[in-house]
Amino acid sequence: MTRLILVLAALLLATATPAHAAPPRDIDGYVRAYLDHTGLPGAAVAVTHGPDVVRVAGYGHDAAGGPMTASTRLPIASLSKSMTAFAALQLAEAGRLNLDEPVTRYLPDYQLADPRGGKITVRMLLDQTSGMADSAFPDLKLSQPHTLAEAVTRLRDAPLASEPGAEFHYHNPNYEVAARIVEVVAGQPFAGYLTTRLFAPLGMTASTTVDMPPPGTDGYVRAFGIAVGVSEPDWFTGGSHGVLSTAEDLAKWLRAQQDGGGVLSPASVRLAHTPAPGRDYALGWTVRDGRVSHTGDWFSHTAAQVLLPGGYGVAVVANTGMALDNEAELLARDLANLLEGGAPEPGLPAGVVADRVLGAVALVAAGLAVLGVRRARRNPRWWRLVPPLLPLVPLVFLPQLLGWVFAGRRGTYVQVLHVWPGLVASLGVVALAGLVVATARARALASGTRRRDPEESDTTRGDARWASANRRSGS
Repeated sequence: MTRLILVLAALLLATATPAHAAPPRDIDGYVRAYLDHTGLPGAAVAVTHGPDVVRVAGYGHDAAGGPMTASTRLPIASLSKSMTAFAALQLAEAGRLNLDEPVTRYLPDYQLADPRGGKITVRMLLDQTSGMADSAFPDLKLSQPHTLAEAVTRLRDAPLASEPGAEFHYHNPNYEVAARIVEVVAGQPFAGYLTTRLFAPLGMTASTTVDMPPPGTDGYVRAFGIAVGVSEPDWFTGGSHGVLSTAEDLAKWLRAQQDGGGVLSPASVRLAHTPAPGRDYALGWTVRDGRVSHTGDWFSHTAAQVLLPGGYGVAVVANTGMALDNEAELLARDLANLLEGGAPEPGLPAGVVADRVLGAVALVAAGLAVLGVRRARRNPRWWRLVPPLLPLVPLVFLPQLLGWVFAGRRGTYVQVLHVWPGLVASLGVVALAGLVVATARARALASGTRRRDPEESDTTRGDARWASANRRSGS
């Protein structure tokens, strides 16, 4: 009897699942339901629990039409920051780097337009409190560097948005400078350091980092809910958002967040995951509501990673680019809720809903333009030319306006087209409709003026003849 009880207990332990665990078929089912409901072309997913890999898989297809798999290499965008932070922490553990020393100790050529830049420490770069910001130095709009060394030297024209250490400003150049420190202190290129000291020891053999998007890095943008294939524009990604990886490798990365995976001590891992008091950004990770996470955006792809209090890790890469919301983040958040015992339902991204509203506005504007042209000859006045032309103002200044909305991250028109093509198209239709109406009113006004001039001349000539006749009859 005792032996039977022991056998039954062993069977129960072997078949038991952790509390709130979602079996792989539930993960698969939810991801497929999400893709079906939203029209997301493809996604790669990694789910871990402690040291165990729960699921790695690809779903849907890539921009070339091939199936997305667990070994499809994709840009993970700003998830790369957590890897750059790991590299810096490795050097700190080795005693070769002090996080609280000024950056200039390691990079003498690091000079800003603001003299306060000399106060910036390595830690301030990693927790994004250096005072550098997109509002002061619009990185996306400027000529892009090609190396980490160039990324540092071009900051000589950069002012500061705040006192170093005082405020959080998410700014890619912070991590470009941090990556440059890694390669200078380590004495080898940053890409080589990550390969030999991080990726290889963790078994992430398919991962690498690039300074510029390589050819063939194609994905999609959303336009009125339709996924349109695009190539990634040229921009500098080194150090801050340049890692390419796979779902299989991201599972190994998530597992390393438990104890360092042999490349970093557990104490340093905790430091990477622990923000300073009063803040929620640590060293390459954001901490909110007990979850440790980070998101990433390219113009053609998005990514997200999240660590849950129960030991689960989730990483998602989606092949749709930055927009009103990050689709990889939406999917990762839903999977996290599923793993914690919730019952999430796929919902349309906010950008898709907004595009539908914008499309309706554009159709209404086109209809009003037809009506406006028909009524242009009614009561023509010069001031009626102004209202239809007002939509041209936001169209012309759209990159600046979106920069104000997105906390100073100003881009070019081409970049805006990648981020929100539906907005550009709808605003273009509205502006064109207004221009057509204004043109029709201008023609009506000019026509009315010409018509009045001959009438006034005829009246003048008639009055002159009447006066002359009166003079003759009087004489």
